[in-house]
Amino acid sequence: MIDRYDWTGGSEPMLRFGPATGPIVLAAMPLFEEANRLRAFIVTLLRALGTHGIGGALPDLPGTGESLMPTEAAMLDDWRQAFAAAEERLTRQGARVHVLAMRGGALIDTRANCNGRWHFAPVTGAALVRDLIRAKQAAVKESGESFSAKAIHEDGPPIELAGNLLSRGLLAELQGAVPTVAPPLRTLRLDTDAGEADRKIVARPLWRRAEPDNNPALARELAADVADWVKQCGS
Repeated sequence: MIDRYDWTGGSEPMLRFGPATGPIVLAAMPLFEEANRLRAFIVTLLRALGTHGIGGALPDLPGTGESLMPTEAAMLDDWRQAFAAAEERLTRQGARVHVLAMRGGALIDTRANCNGRWHFAPVTGAALVRDLIRAKQAAVKESGESFSAKAIHEDGPPIELAGNLLSRGLLAELQGAVPTVAPPLRTLRLDTDAGEADRKIVARPLWRRAEPDNNPALARELAADVADWVKQCGS
């Protein structure tokens, strides 16, 4: 079902899955190109939660997905405000909201008042910016051009990075952004990730694929873990 939520900057779409009553998992998408690569996987995971009697919600953030805001106009604070507004809408409807965030999504759930957080492979904003710069440098190198990482710190118009036109202000905000650590929090990572985690998963990183991909078996495995966590947090 297609729903909507309102925030101070307007109205944005929000997909709904599974039961309309009971606990609801609100998903924070990865950022930039990783969102495109993982969207189908996250939808599969949210649908799998329905088999556990848990609803799901996937909001488009300002400047992403079907949002009418230009991508280059979006700022990190906009995303955090909007995500909190999506949570508030669900809470007003009587839902007990839990947050699921993947990769850069863990940078935007800071203001959501939820019953618990579940993060998969969370990453810092600085790491995301480095990935964007590397992708840009690899792309321009093929055309015989060059790109300096210093450009994002200079005044000027939005910069095209990995297919996204981004404001320099957003990139500056991301440099100091870190994943939310507000408890109760459960963190899962891949077994190849040296970061601290409550559980390590053996799988390939879908966000590194050249094209969008899916892994239904992994989605079901993670959905089961999320469902257990929701019960522990008090559904």
